[in-house]
Amino acid sequence: MKQIDWKTLGFDAYRTRTVVISHFKDGQWSTPEKTETFSFTFDPFAQALHYAISCFEGLKAFRQQDGRIAMFRPTENAARMQRTARYLGMPCPPEELFLQMCEDCIHGNMEFLPPYGFGASMYLRPLLIGVHPQMQLVPYPEAVFAVMCAPVGSYYGAHLRSCAAVIPGNYDRAAPKGSGSYKIGANYAATFKPYKIAHEQGYTELLYLNSSTREYVDEFGSSNFFGIRGNKYITPLSDSVLPSITNKTLQEVAADLGMEVEKRPVPLEELATFEEAGGCGTAVVITPLSRIDMKPVLEEPEVSRSFLFGTDGVVGPWSTALYRRITAIQAGEAEDTHGWCYFV
Repeated sequence: MKQIDWKTLGFDAYRTRTVVISHFKDGQWSTPEKTETFSFTFDPFAQALHYAISCFEGLKAFRQQDGRIAMFRPTENAARMQRTARYLGMPCPPEELFLQMCEDCIHGNMEFLPPYGFGASMYLRPLLIGVHPQMQLVPYPEAVFAVMCAPVGSYYGAHLRSCAAVIPGNYDRAAPKGSGSYKIGANYAATFKPYKIAHEQGYTELLYLNSSTREYVDEFGSSNFFGIRGNKYITPLSDSVLPSITNKTLQEVAADLGMEVEKRPVPLEELATFEEAGGCGTAVVITPLSRIDMKPVLEEPEVSRSFLFGTDGVVGPWSTALYRRITAIQAGEAEDTHGWCYFV
């Protein structure tokens, strides 16, 4: 195996050694199997290929300061996958199987688990896909559950450096009463085109508004939104926002640090009042923002309004404190008073 430079790891697919797989058929899950074959074979009429009947999760494992290995809040991921699977009409692995296969994946890829001290981790990607061959638009109880992993560093290539985002006036993320609050692959597919355009213009993130009235902040294409004013941590309450485990963690950490926490609808105009703002998710933990531009048409150069949160690259004090507290708990450098670390 090629020696990994733990200092320069980014966030991307990485060919590791082992994938763990279980099949659901005839009302039961098969005994998990480890394979070093990085390919799946499906019937060409499989549900996932035609109707996007699939969902996934993302969580991290860390080698802590004392040498122990910990997954961060994996039971939350198991519960969220079960919720998404119910929405899709799919069978879903019970929590025990979910946790077992995540542990098996870690043990099968130990050489890819970054050492303590590099700010890196092992990213686990549990994937649930509908494989029954059919053309009718009805759910069918047959699925494959797989857990794969990759060693990862910072999602954006640098730890905690603020960046710019854009609100696209001509793109929506999720419809009212739609699938926006579920972690299904189809939700992300629609963001590929606007992300490509935004990245070409120098933006790191896309911030979407609610689709029905475009009066409230919803979330980023890849993560939840939070704003900070004074000592208040404020994040949107919306039926079309994914229930982020990282955001849930940040809210609890914010309360631990003496902040007030508000989860409620966030009017667009309120962006102008925030001293700090950012995105949060498993991959990024926190992505602090220096500004958010509004564009009536993403493809055009016109900016109708800008919301500023500081100088490019500079991160506010509360965002820094929240980031440091969470990463310290993950690394075993701070006491895990909430019991979030699941030791392998």
